[in-house]
Parts: sequence; C-alpha cells; structure tokens
Amino acid sequence: MVHKTASRRNLQPIFVAMVSLVLASSSLAQENQPKAPPKPGPMLGDGMLKLDTPDFNVMLVRSSQTVAALTPKSVPDFDFTPGDLLIARSQDGFFHLGDITLRLRSGNSEEWKNYSSAAARTRVKALSITAGVLAAADLSPTLPSDIPLQIIRTWALDHGKLILRFTLKNSTSHPVEVGALGIPMIFNNVLNDRSLDDAHAKCSFYDPYIGEDAGYLQVTRLSGKGPALLVVPDGNTPFEAYNPILDHPNHWGAKPVFTDPTPRGITFEGFYEWMVHSKTYAENEWKGVQEWNPATSLTLQPGESQTYGVKFLLADSIRNIEHTLSENHRPVAVGIPGYVVPIDIDARLFLKYSRPVKSVAVEPEGALSMTKIAPANGWAAYSVKGKQWGHSRVTIAYEDGLVQTIQYFVTKPESEVVADMGHFLTTKQWFVDPNDPYHRSPSVMTYDRALNQIVMQDSRAWIAGLGDEGGGGAWLSAIMKEFVQPNKEEIDKLQQFIDGVVWGGLQYKDGPNKYGVRKSLFYYQPDEMPKGFYRSDFDWSSWTSWNKKASEQVDRSYDYPHVAAAYWVMYHLARNHQGLVTNHPWDWYLNQAYETSIAMTKYAEGLAVFGQMEGDIFLQILADLKREGMTAQAATLEGKMHSRADRWKEQAYPYGSEMPWDSTGQEEVYAWTKYFGYQDKADVTLNAILGYDPTIPHWGYNGSARRYWDFIFAAKDRRLERQLHHYGSSLNAILLLSQYREHPDDFYLLRVGYGGTMGALTDIDKEGFASAAFHSFPDMLKPDPLSGDYGPNFFGHSWNTATYVVNHPEFAWLAFGGNVSTKNGTVTIKPLDSARTRVYLAPFGIWLTLDSGNFQSVELNPKTLSVRVGLSPSDQFTSEARLHIELPLGQQEIWIELSASH
Repeated sequence: MVHKTASRRNLQPIFVAMVSLVLASSSLAQENQPKAPPKPGPMLGDGMLKLDTPDFNVMLVRSSQTVAALTPKSVPDFDFTPGDLLIARSQDGFFHLGDITLRLRSGNSEEWKNYSSAAARTRVKALSITAGVLAAADLSPTLPSDIPLQIIRTWALDHGKLILRFTLKNSTSHPVEVGALGIPMIFNNVLNDRSLDDAHAKCSFYDPYIGEDAGYLQVTRLSGKGPALLVVPDGNTPFEAYNPILDHPNHWGAKPVFTDPTPRGITFEGFYEWMVHSKTYAENEWKGVQEWNPATSLTLQPGESQTYGVKFLLADSIRNIEHTLSENHRPVAVGIPGYVVPIDIDARLFLKYSRPVKSVAVEPEGALSMTKIAPANGWAAYSVKGKQWGHSRVTIAYEDGLVQTIQYFVTKPESEVVADMGHFLTTKQWFVDPNDPYHRSPSVMTYDRALNQIVMQDSRAWIAGLGDEGGGGAWLSAIMKEFVQPNKEEIDKLQQFIDGVVWGGLQYKDGPNKYGVRKSLFYYQPDEMPKGFYRSDFDWSSWTSWNKKASEQVDRSYDYPHVAAAYWVMYHLARNHQGLVTNHPWDWYLNQAYETSIAMTKYAEGLAVFGQMEGDIFLQILADLKREGMTAQAATLEGKMHSRADRWKEQAYPYGSEMPWDSTGQEEVYAWTKYFGYQDKADVTLNAILGYDPTIPHWGYNGSARRYWDFIFAAKDRRLERQLHHYGSSLNAILLLSQYREHPDDFYLLRVGYGGTMGALTDIDKEGFASAAFHSFPDMLKPDPLSGDYGPNFFGHSWNTATYVVNHPEFAWLAFGGNVSTKNGTVTIKPLDSARTRVYLAPFGIWLTLDSGNFQSVELNPKTLSVRVGLSPSDQFTSEARLHIELPLGQQEIWIELSASH
C-alpha cells in the first residue's frame, strides 16, 4: 500500500503529491494539473470503418484498420478497448488491437531487427475483400522499408465469429527467421484519471492462460458483470509467452523492446502481447529464466507464407467462460483442488476436448505422476500426484496435433510447509539486540533472502520498522502461523514480542494516543544518530524515509488490523488451550483486541472509512465479545462498524481505498455489508472480485487477485508488475469461500477461492522463507527476495484453510484440502489442510469448526444423513476438543457422531 498521512478532507491531494515522487510517470501525478485537450493524430484523418458481426459492433480506424471500438451487442454501451482514449492515443507509438510486433533476421545475419506496425503510422494499403472477409490490408506502408516480409492483415468472419489474421510471406531471396512474433492485446485496463464509477463503467482487466495451442486470454469487466471476452487461437497460433508492453524502457520493471506511451502507474499496469514465438527474447532479454513454455522461432523460405490468427468469443458471464470454450471446440482443463498440489494430496485433472489425448509428458521428468483413470461424463480424467517440490509443466498432446500445457506447483504437505515457515520466522528472522536504537528487539523482522539476513535499514521506513504491511508482514505471518499450528516454543517468543515491542512500543500504552498504533519504529533522523549510521547506498530524500515525528503518527488505519489480529490469536490460544499462553489471561488479550479496533476508528478516521485488509478480524472480535458476555464493548464496536457500513451503503462501488482502485478493501466491505443486511452492496463487491480474480489452468494465475504496484512499496525488486499470489489473493478468497458455504451449488466460487488460499503457500520456499509475491514478467519469473508484505497473505490462508467435500454432478466425490474415498455408501474424508480444524460438507451444507483439537477423519452417509467425526487425541496443551456445528437454515435433521483417538 502507498504510505502517507492525510486527513479525510484532503486525502486525495496529498496522495497525488506523494505518489508522484515514486511514480513520476503515473497519470495521478498530473491529476490536479490542467491538461490541454488531446490532438487527433494523422491516423484519424480518414475516419472510421464500421463492421458488423453477430456478437460485436466493430469500429476500425480506416487508415490503419486497427480497432477503434469493440462493443458487444448484448451491452452496446460498453467497449472492451480504450476507445474513449482514441484521440489521446492516436499518435505514433501507441498500440491498438490489430497491430503486430516482429523480431527478424535474414539470410546469414546474426542481427535481430525489430519491427512494429505502431511505431510510425502511415496509411495501410486496403485490399479488396472476398467472401467472409470484412476488411483487409497490406501493412507494408506502415512498416520499415527494410522488412523482409510482406504482412497481410484480415478481419474476417468464420461461422459467425470475428477473427484477426496475419499472413507473413517471405518476399526476399533469402530465408527469414521470425525470432519473435507478438500480437498486442490492447483492452481498456487504463484506469488513469478515472473515478471508481467511471472505471467500472468502462474498464476491464485481462489475464492469460499461457497454454500453447489451448491458451486463451480472458477479458473481464471491472464490475464482474457479463459478458466476458475470450481471445483464442485461430489455426496454428500458440500462446507461448505473455510479454508486457511498458511505457518506456526500464520504467519500474523489465527490459522492453516495444513500448507504448500510455503512462503506467498505480492506475495502469501496462498492456501485454500474445507471443506466438519468443526465441529471441529467451536468448536475450529473458536469458537464464525458465519460461512457462519452450521458446520457438519460425524460418520462412523465399516465397513461403505462414498465417497466424486469434478469434474473439463472448461468454455471457465469467462463470460460463469454460462452457463457452467447450461450445467453441476449445480444450478445457479443470484441476482439483487446483494447480497447487501438496505431495500427500490425491489431485485430479479433468480434460474436455473433441479429440482424444495422444500423450502426456511432465517436465521436470518425475515431478508429477499422471495416471489415467475412468472418464467422468465426457471428461478425460487423470490422477495427479506431486513428487518433486517446485513448479512443473504438464504437456498434453491430442490426436489432432493440438498441444496444451498446464503449469503445476508441488509443495510439501501443507502442515510441513506451515511448520517450516514458523521455524524460519522464529529463528532466521528472529531479531534480538537489547541495544537496538529503535527498540525493535525482540521481534520477527523483514528478511532479505538474496542476502540471507534481516533487513535492518531501508529507505522505505516501514520495511525495517515493523510497520504497515511491508514491515509488519513478518511478525504477522508468525502470529497467524500459531493460529493454524500452535507451537509452544514459538509462542513463548511471540509473547516476548508482544510485551517487549508491541505493547508500549509499536502501540502506545499510555498518554493521549493510548492504543494508537504508530506507523513505524524505524525512522530516518540523521541528527539523532552517529555520523555514517544510515546506509549511503540508499536514497533517503523521498517521502518514504519517514522522520521520527512521522513514524510516531497513529493515523494510518491499515496498521491496526495487524495488531488486533495478534491480540486475537493470543486470546484464541489462551482461551482454548492450557499452558500455551502464559504472559496474560485470555480476557486481557480480547480486551486489547477490542481497544485496538476502537482506536482505529478514533485515531485513523480518515482512512478507516475504507475497507481494511484483514478486516474480517474485527467481525471475529465482535463475535467473541458477544460470546464472552462483554456486551458493552460489543455494542460500542458494532456501532463503530455500523457507521462505516452505512457509508459504504451509499456508494455505488463501496470498496474504495487510499488508491484510486484497489483489490483489498473488498474483504472487509463484504463482511460488514452482509452482516448489517446490505446484501446489494455485498453482491456488488463479490462480483467485482470475480472480475479480477480468475480460475485458469496455471498455478500462478489461478485464484490470483489483481495486484501490480506493491512490489514498489514492499519488495526488493521494485517493479510495476502483475503480482502472482500477492496478499490480495488469499484475502479475497475469504469472502469467496464464505459465499460458497452459503451457496454450495456454486462450484466456481470454491475453485477460485481455494486457488487463492493455496496460492499463498507457493510463496514459501523449501526452507520456510515466505516471499512477498511472485514476479510474473517473463524476464524474471521468480519470487521476490524480500519477505515484505507476505503477512496479510498468510492471514488469508490461515482464515481460509479447511477441507471442502463436494459431490460434483460430473466429477463425483471430490475433496479440496484432503483425500476422499467411497465404500459401501460411506464417504470417508481425511483432512490434510494446514490446520485440520475445519471441514465443510457441501452435500449437507454443514460447516464443522474446532476451536481446539484437530480432525483426523470424517465419514458421511448421504442416504442415512449421518456424519461420523474422528478427532485427534488430547495433548498437554489441549485437554478437550471444542466443536462448532453450523447448519444451513431449513436443514433437515443430521446425525453427528464424535469419536477421539486414544
């Protein structure tokens, strides 16, 4: 998150000023500056060409034959492309849908030359059209004169579907190698200078399935409403790689060859291109990086031609994307429980395509086992077992020659992953120095995996100051780990942290700001420190280097949920176990959680009007206050939260934040609007999440919520870049899974929500270090070396982790987070999620949760409506199991039998 101080009244101007120091090219930096109206570029001089298709109204710029508007007929006032920015983007260098990029070399030359149809606009040569062709052009006039290829572009209809095709012909007497070929995917993800209302009315997000011949791009509206646009291959046009198009070289990430001047920043992550061939990138800009798919090139002999194309489909809703693919004879893959596979899980892969599977290969060899099992209602089915930690690629070849790739990530058993993380946090990241001038000892601190050392200084003060998400992430991860998997030795250390650093340090224990949470313990104040104390290789001149006064301020609401969560976890452990927590009684911790929640609304009102990441903690604190009979405190907290929800009730899109657009406030907004009966706002929030959180056959994108700026504020490699499994993913999964438990027939919610929950584990390495997120640009494709803001991500995982049992109408009995077997009418479930304290039985709508103890097994009989629950034996800290049973309204009687191992 961007870090700043601002009152409610003047929040936006201060935000603009501060962000401009970090992201100089962002349109936000110019938000309050008068702007001259854009001047039309020469490409607009000849007017427009209208095309009509069964699904779309298409407007082409006549001189370039690139798209000016792509409007679905079902929603005629919506344009998938940035058509409302056409005038501003009509100059040379701006990409549009219909452009192409190439990197070529001819004959014996070793030099790659770059060509783009957008670099210098000249009127293309329109060609006569034939049956099925809507428009055609020779692109030679708008390409450099030395290009060795003739490129013909056509817009066509095939069985009523819009198709964009490029035919490349070698027009020389020498072979020409196409080392890279990109088709820019220009859709309206440009949020620059837009209000939330305007952005939701006009903008989309798009995500790739980089799956070779089976790949596709899905373009979904910010509102989450239908229709959704699908871009799929036409003919031999594999989706080999996904390449960002930046606004200028070396601006916050990657080494672009082709650029687009549309300013990137908080409100625009940049455009991308569908790479059909990527060999020259793999050998140069991406050298040394293991790409999702093997890089290829094409050599055209003199006079030889090759045609590539993409087809545009419409799905009436996001949930129907896979159905639309299948209807249009595209391969569909459904992985259960997703594409993150712990080695003790019996995973499944279901494939639907009109032709049989010819072969299945795994790289690295032996990383996964793929065993064909009985088909399931027209789906080819495979048993998937993880064997080797890390990511792997499954390549499926069909009998018609089509090749599909699916990306998996294999982990240790979930309980081991979490145990490794807890150990790493409380040993390698455990900081003890009684003489630390910032009084950060003892604590769990930010860690740099590249250097394998604790981060003692950073010009972004919060990183080294235990504050905000980027600095509090490490200790929050450690706290939430104990909620999932309590460990006495680790808890003893965290008690020292709470008494020695949090209470009276990070949080004021007396004075006018009592219970207020300060922004950071670390600060930049050279007049208080010895000469040379601060690292000379850092730039300490920007707003991020808070001085002492700034670091002591308590008006940043986003710091409060972390502290409240820490107190609540210790309350939970002290209340439900014996001897785990010894420094304070349970009621002290619950009261601290309550007071911290109230303090947020008192001291940080300017930002507390927004939904907070981890905001579900406040709802849980309220529930426990009521359960414990603390009625006065419960009434006060409920009143404070009601006033916040009343504000959201009046907003069309109630999940605003300090950012112009965000993907984390939705979690809390959904919880409170639903709690107070504002169902329409809860539904708006849910739909928006489905708009930016996809289900895709790729571990990195499946359930990975949209986030692209926090590498700047909480990572080592500071880039504006699509983050894979950043904390927005698991936090948004909280409400997706909550909604699923109320609607167990909505299988889509379970798939997306569980994908986000499991994605958080992919950020944890083999030894237990947890990274902020994964870098998705093809020049990097690795986790960031800084622990950064991972803490909220593990909060989401800990809040979600459970075993879900489903009887699917096509796939039969399935388990997410465990293994399931059937015998003689009895269904047996072995929970294998990281906590083993929650089980949801979708056929009955039963939600079983344990405050103490663990599930060993669950048996259910759908015919007799009976459930048998097996519990783990007691131990020295847990003398009894405490089970909650939640049944849906109107549920018929269910028999539940409990048993415990001895």
